[in-house]
Amino acid sequence: MKDMETIPALMQEIGARARAAADGLAFAPPEAKRAALEAAAAAIRARGPEILAANAEDMAFGRAGGLSAAMLDRLLLTPDRIGAMAAGVEAIAAQKDPVGEVIAAWEMPSGLHIRRVRTPLGVIGVIYESRPNVTADAGALCLKSGNAVILRGGSESFHSSRAIHACLSEGLRAAGLPEDAVQLVPVRDRAAVAEMLRMTGVIDVIVPRGGRGLVELVQREARVPVFAHLEGICHVYVDRDADAEKALRVVLNAKTRRPGICGAAECLLIDRPLADTLGRRLIEALIAAGVEVRAEGIAGSRPARPDDFGREFLDMIIAAKVVDGVDEAIAHIRRYGSSHTEAIVTENDATAARFFERLDSAILMRNASTQFADGGEFGMGAEIGIATGRLHARGPVGAEQLTSFKYLVTGDGTVRP
Repeated sequence: MKDMETIPALMQEIGARARAAADGLAFAPPEAKRAALEAAAAAIRARGPEILAANAEDMAFGRAGGLSAAMLDRLLLTPDRIGAMAAGVEAIAAQKDPVGEVIAAWEMPSGLHIRRVRTPLGVIGVIYESRPNVTADAGALCLKSGNAVILRGGSESFHSSRAIHACLSEGLRAAGLPEDAVQLVPVRDRAAVAEMLRMTGVIDVIVPRGGRGLVELVQREARVPVFAHLEGICHVYVDRDADAEKALRVVLNAKTRRPGICGAAECLLIDRPLADTLGRRLIEALIAAGVEVRAEGIAGSRPARPDDFGREFLDMIIAAKVVDGVDEAIAHIRRYGSSHTEAIVTENDATAARFFERLDSAILMRNASTQFADGGEFGMGAEIGIATGRLHARGPVGAEQLTSFKYLVTGDGTVRP
């Protein structure tokens, strides 16, 4: 910490630098931001061996700390994942710059011309656990949207995050933009999180990305606005009019592709007419894939307990239940869901329309895996998180969602009578 004797002093200094950077970044040329991101992506590719070496330190730390297999998978970086991280930064670089975009424009009878224009939020604080790629995703999205960002990665991803952050700093230097636009808290001490939550007047919004404990802490203690999802309790409902092969593909992928991410399916709902046919095939396929199925109303699996529903396992475990049609599935999701992502597998257009109309989760899917709940898969390049609230940003939070707006009003000596 060099001359910084306390965490509050450290965070005050970081905050002051972020605010100064944000003031200039708000009107930085789109070409400069694009150049910074392209250079950062190139640095990530070039420094792949360094990033992998740093990640190996973090993996050893995680294993020693008893992280679960799913959490270790979140932490793990591979050459392919590093390549995907760089590609995500490049995709963000290639997107249209949202800052200054005219959302709407109109003329008033008074003679005023009014424009609603996108503008950055200011300084964003991102607090995250395990996934070191969030360093690149969040840093790139905030830069693209003209925001300065303070990143506080989890202690388990400490070395990986520092190595990735160095690439972002290299990109900023190459483009002549202030390095303080993307800062990483350089200590593991949790007191830094507490300080960030109290930095009113410096941080304009906090984005927590992690487990229930972290998100609850942030929502409870933060004195600044929060974009958050509490949990990813995602459901897949297999309707009586489902195509069997589509259902098998979707359910297996939704649960097993990466069980430790927030878009993984945590509950399978099976329409009663399918219970002894397709429903049994689905359960058997999940078990064969190594999934522990905790089911209600389905023979041949471990009985579900009441607290298995509405639970985010983040592991090779899934709750399952037989329901009487789409309305009972909707009622179950309303009771136990977290407003993240739900999917229906059906060939019946009317049933799918009812599912879409009567549920209000941030993401609703038909005949597609819940694992697509990802900003990259939505064409955003990456995401800073999945917001499940109903104010401002909702669903994958990309560069556009990290902006607010202002009104630009032009008259011609116009006065109000």
